[in-house]
Amino acid sequence: MKLKDKIALVTGGTSGIGLETAKLFQQEGATVIVTGTQAAHLEDAARALGNTATTLVVDLRDVAQISRAVADIHDRHGRIDVVFANAGVGKAAPLDAVTPEQVNDQFLLNFNGVFFVIQKAIPHMPKGGSIVVTTSFLNEVGTPGLSILSATKAALRSLVRSAGAELAPRGIRVNAVSPGPIATPFHGKLGLSEKELADSGEAIAAAVPLKRFGQPLEIARAALYLASDDASFVTGTELVVDGGLTQF
Repeated sequence: MKLKDKIALVTGGTSGIGLETAKLFQQEGATVIVTGTQAAHLEDAARALGNTATTLVVDLRDVAQISRAVADIHDRHGRIDVVFANAGVGKAAPLDAVTPEQVNDQFLLNFNGVFFVIQKAIPHMPKGGSIVVTTSFLNEVGTPGLSILSATKAALRSLVRSAGAELAPRGIRVNAVSPGPIATPFHGKLGLSEKELADSGEAIAAAVPLKRFGQPLEIARAALYLASDDASFVTGTELVVDGGLTQF
């Protein structure tokens, strides 16, 4: 029970990596609070997690909603031991087709949302608390059509270092887990056609040294390590789980 009696906040926890991580945290003894933007998806997550989990509708683009959610968690539980800042969005577009709205939307959720979740949570985190941020293999490679998504993930990698340095004296660790290509619904939200998804999926799988997409549970296990006391002397790092894609 690596997270026994811990209070864990998981953003973007209604599907894919977030939901799988929430399940694993729960199995390891944590009381889990999951956020999402769509009530129907949160209802599905609640059924998957059972009565001991809490689900909250929170649009992380809105700092006021983040503040209310964190205050609600503190009122119910008195503290937050673990934050898994996982929520994100991506929109595929070539450079000459990217709009200001696409830039703003991706940075508002992927960077601002993570930043303000961390900012609002840390006053309620005790010594020994852990923050885990989802970055991406995209912060290490150049990928046509994903310039803005990649930039948001690179910004998060930098934030993990800065926040880790700033929070270390308070005994709060900050780390990142960097997924490679993972079999989740996220890829279907990039705005690509079915054929484009299939073609890119085949090309990506062929490029991964292990010759496959990863599974959400494989990322959840990495997040669990960083969240738990197994990683008690680890901060500021990025744990890469990408089948070797960025390593060889």
